[in-house]
Amino acid sequence: MLIARPLALLALLAAAPALALEVPPSDQAPLSPQDESAAFRAAGFEQAGGEWRGCGDPGTAGYTPGEISQVLDLNNDGLPEAVITEGSAFCFGMTGLGYSLVSKQADESWRLLDGRGGIPTFLGTRGADGWPDIEVGGPGFCFPVLRWDGKEYKLDRHQYDGKPCQG
Repeated sequence: MLIARPLALLALLAAAPALALEVPPSDQAPLSPQDESAAFRAAGFEQAGGEWRGCGDPGTAGYTPGEISQVLDLNNDGLPEAVITEGSAFCFGMTGLGYSLVSKQADESWRLLDGRGGIPTFLGTRGADGWPDIEVGGPGFCFPVLRWDGKEYKLDRHQYDGKPCQG
């Protein structure tokens, strides 16, 4: 029983699309090795043994190291954003996945915009400066939606299938 649940969760995650997008991203080229390293560092990851690690998983069997799963231009400013994902039930509970959203700045540095356990879906609704709302999915049927306020992503509402619900 204790082994069956994590295995079922891993099978569910493997069958699901990596990240869902309702916002069509602008086409972005892969990041240079320098930008890739800077993006991981901005998200708080450290490189160990050729892997990027961020959440502190002690080496559990289901752990997957950090990877850049998408490079996008979410706010249409001509600079890339990267979605970094890391898999770990130890760190992220039943969802088993955490993400970090980092953005390249005009001065060439990278900035962490949001990071938490869950599966991000970028929505068509937008907050300040044209940043898309993020629905953070996971187990259950009522998900938080975050909105950019000009400084950070904050809870705006809860929804399921695009309809309001009580979180």
